[in-house]
Amino acid sequence: MNAPAHDDDITTLDATALSDAIHARRLSCREVMRAYLARIHRLNPAYNAIVSLRPHDDLLAEADACDAELARGKAGSGSRGWLHGVPQAIKDLAPAAGLPTTLGSPLMQGTIAKEDGLMTARMKAAGCIVVGKTNVPEFGLGSHTFNEVFGATRNAYDPGKSAGGSSGGASVALALRLLPVADGSDFMGSLRNPAAWANGFGFRPSQGRVPLWPALDVWINQLVTEGPMGRSVRDVARLLQTQAGWSADTPLSIAASMDGIEDELDLRSQRIGWLADLDGYLPMEAGILDACAQGLQRLEGLGCAVEPAKLGMAPARVWDAWLVWRRVLVASRIAPFFLKETNRAHIKPEAVWEFDQAQGCTANQFLAASVARTQFHQSMLRLFEQHDFLALPSAQVWPFDIGERWPQQIADRTMDTYHRWMEVVIYATFAGLPCISVPVGFNEAGLPMGLQLIGKPQDDAGVLRLAAAYEQAIGDWLAVKPQLQA
Repeated sequence: MNAPAHDDDITTLDATALSDAIHARRLSCREVMRAYLARIHRLNPAYNAIVSLRPHDDLLAEADACDAELARGKAGSGSRGWLHGVPQAIKDLAPAAGLPTTLGSPLMQGTIAKEDGLMTARMKAAGCIVVGKTNVPEFGLGSHTFNEVFGATRNAYDPGKSAGGSSGGASVALALRLLPVADGSDFMGSLRNPAAWANGFGFRPSQGRVPLWPALDVWINQLVTEGPMGRSVRDVARLLQTQAGWSADTPLSIAASMDGIEDELDLRSQRIGWLADLDGYLPMEAGILDACAQGLQRLEGLGCAVEPAKLGMAPARVWDAWLVWRRVLVASRIAPFFLKETNRAHIKPEAVWEFDQAQGCTANQFLAASVARTQFHQSMLRLFEQHDFLALPSAQVWPFDIGERWPQQIADRTMDTYHRWMEVVIYATFAGLPCISVPVGFNEAGLPMGLQLIGKPQDDAGVLRLAAAYEQAIGDWLAVKPQLQA
């Protein structure tokens, strides 16, 4: 074993490089854990990204056990998997045995998970050490990470701004190097918006690629998916391969593998359809389209053809169908909390609104929304006859003041719901398509933005290959690190 590395040198490594160093015995798992705990102790109080942190002595003991396994050569290699000894924190919407699963709700405060969720179990099987949880909005609703249990998570690039959400704690933990790689989940941009606001990569897998279990329903409630975030595309791809795979508990999960995920993409043959603001339908804050244009220019510099594209279906009709689906699915998920009438006073107003809006929705109305969704999916398939990938901004606003609940207005348009300002992310979700948010630089205030790259059905590998090529062209943006406040 070499001389111990400086803590900051250790946390600078992405997860793949960290894994290589551990398996080559250049770093011990104890050194890695000690370095990350020191950084969490120093920075997390000011940003509040990681919650329910486990006792340091317990975590160091688990790291020592991982070192002992490598030394003994357990199971031939001594390694549990590529995440052997790597610190990981689980998003606080997913269960991790022995840790609180609060969902950001005071009604769940103190609730301890008895077993791991499927995603957590798969990451543990690959060798990670779970150090705690990452902060979320209450019930994961709203792309702004704050709740009455733990408080707000602050943006890594400006602590006075929102981190986005619902995977806001995860994205900030990545940007601050409190974690080498992170898990999250995505319904309405929850892996993409916070990644964009943290100058990182957030990937929404194809519907069914990463099975969600436990779940109350495995047949209809498919709009939410778990997935990976990372500081590099190779980490995102590697964690996705760990999380993905068919499960008998989730019969609609994808059994097919993602062959060619690490192959190079012939960029000279790739056609990217730029949907922009959908011909003015989506209000955008000043500078966002310009920032995305900078990212598209980098893709053009790599040989891609970027062309204007049209959605192919009236976006207002897509939104109306989306509202029905979202209300029904969200309401069914949080319905148990409304069984006790006194609970209502302890539930955030946005969640109450979602629940109340869904009451009285008929089967015919839901089926009509499903028909509209089917027609939208067909319109997206027609777009892919002309384009290999589609592109949209990752958000319609720059990170906003942390004291706001949600943006009330964009440009000259008033938002009529608490999530209307994130309408730009519904298209990949509603069509079940793979989508990654990639960085496109910063505005004059130093706030980051992202671009969504959307792929064809189940072409997760293709999206990641495009993102990996793009990553090589944006080193100047990726080199911009947060000015830390501790």
